[in-house]
Amino acid sequence: MNKKNQRMNRLISNLRIRKTAMVRDLAEEMGVSDMTVRRDLNELVNNHIVERSHGRAVFIQDDSAPVFENIESIYNLSYASNIMSEEKRRIAKYAATLVEPNEVIIIDNGSTTDKVPDYLPADMQMTVVCYNLNIIIKLYKNEKIRLILAGGYFHPSDQIFESAESMLLLKSIRANKLFISASGVHQTLGMTCAHTFEVLIKQTVLESSLKKILLADSGKFGAVKTVFFSSINKLDMIITDTGLSPEWVEFIRNTGIELVMV
Repeated sequence: MNKKNQRMNRLISNLRIRKTAMVRDLAEEMGVSDMTVRRDLNELVNNHIVERSHGRAVFIQDDSAPVFENIESIYNLSYASNIMSEEKRRIAKYAATLVEPNEVIIIDNGSTTDKVPDYLPADMQMTVVCYNLNIIIKLYKNEKIRLILAGGYFHPSDQIFESAESMLLLKSIRANKLFISASGVHQTLGMTCAHTFEVLIKQTVLESSLKKILLADSGKFGAVKTVFFSSINKLDMIITDTGLSPEWVEFIRNTGIELVMV
């Protein structure tokens, strides 16, 4: 684990025990600058683990959620899956109803998209293209499904495979539908994700698919994560939950994108 990940784990463990601490005290205890602690805390704020107020950090993670251990980066697919899990299941279940017999579909990496295989009809023939370990494990025993795995280097935090060779494969594929994820969706800054290695994958599958469908819980709307990968107007449909604000409903419908709330 690199120094940043060690520092982040130590910071999370410290706050989990103390619940609240001043930034200057955390910096002194960890032997780093106030600026470094603030930067680390900003990542934790973006991932709903802490809150910041007047130079103080407050731990807010639910005790039932898993602890970050040996993280490769602050984003962790297992942890993200536990946030708004019921809404994500409803979104994935509806998305699965859109698949028609003999279609080619691409299932993107993400904490909502990786639930889609749970609801795909077991007796329907289709081709599924993916690059996520969770999805492969859920589908490889189904003889009706033809699986295409875009492999490469494995990123444990996301359970995603990525390589230059997989990009060539994804560019060669033509899919009827793409179920894509985003860590943040912003009206002016577009769709963002947590890691740079996701960007080329997402941009490639967007170009390789006829119908582009975003699966995102309402908590993603208005959020901005680290890396931009596409504008919203690339999408044909957005599936989200009923917690989406009226302002976002109006904005999406004004763009001409089909909106489904479940």
